[in-house]
Amino acid sequence: MAAEQGPRLILASASPARQQVLRQAGLHPDVVVSQVDESGFTAPDVISLVAVLAEAKATDVLAQVPDEDVLVVGCDSLLEFAGEPFGKPADLDQAKQRWLRMRGASGQLHTGHHVWYRHDGRIERASSVATTEVIFANLDEAEIDAYLATGEPLKVAGGFTIDGLGGAYVTTLCGDPHNVVGISLPLLRRLLSELGVPWHSLWRS
Repeated sequence: MAAEQGPRLILASASPARQQVLRQAGLHPDVVVSQVDESGFTAPDVISLVAVLAEAKATDVLAQVPDEDVLVVGCDSLLEFAGEPFGKPADLDQAKQRWLRMRGASGQLHTGHHVWYRHDGRIERASSVATTEVIFANLDEAEIDAYLATGEPLKVAGGFTIDGLGGAYVTTLCGDPHNVVGISLPLLRRLLSELGVPWHSLWRS
């Protein structure tokens, strides 16, 4: 007998990387982009900030979709380096200054996850933050300049990727690698389980 199909899954993010991670894991979410202005949020620390932003994005998208059984997943990622939050660099100069500091050092990539589950006239939630330590290669300045010239660092939190051109510039990960891409599959599976939704019920061919 085939497993019962789970509810409609919506990813509250325009991130192609997050979409790809979910698709490769057998989940094919609909995408509804939140209209949240991230600049208006503050928190006492980086972990709290990604948690607040993930909830805000998921809440905004929940309000955009029809009143139906639905799972909405919101995420937000920031690199914490020397206690500072590093989101997407504002420009190439900021990206270079960050890379000059990050090379040969380590930071913590935090991703907040917030799930809203609306079903049977009820709304439930589950949330948590995944953290992965990232150790960067000791790049020389020519390597940094070449990477910056690709434009990739301006598109991602922390100014680096592991699933793109920046993959060669990260030497070690301690924790879930998917989290660095933007969404932690093991953490999301646990949050869905807390809400009574089996991971495999969301698989789509």
